[in-house]
Amino acid sequence: MTEVTDADFAAEVIGAELPVLVEFTADWCPPCLQMGPVLAALAAEEGERLKVVQLDVDTNPLTTNAYKVLSMPTFLVFRDGEPVKAMVGARPKRRLLEELADVL
Repeated sequence: MTEVTDADFAAEVIGAELPVLVEFTADWCPPCLQMGPVLAALAAEEGERLKVVQLDVDTNPLTTNAYKVLSMPTFLVFRDGEPVKAMVGARPKRRLLEELADVL
C-alpha cells in the first residue's frame, strides 16, 4: 500500500488511471490501525482494479483540509481525478468491498 502526501497527492491520486481509495488516517487513531491489514489485503486482491493509498492527516493538512476531512478513518474514492464516494469509520473487508462495488 502506498503512502501519499500533500506534495504527491495530485500525481498519485488525481492523475491515477485506476480508481483510487484514499484512507485519511492518523497514527493515534485505533480504528485506523485496525484498517491497516484490511486495506493491505484489499490492495493485494484488487490491485488490478483499484489503487489503495493512505494519507496521514497530521503531516498533510493541505489535502486533509481541501477535502474537509474531520473524522478518521475517512475513505474517499477518486475516479478520473474526482471524489465519487465517501465513507467514514472502520469496517470489515467484506463490507468495504460491497460499498466499493459501484465504483469498481
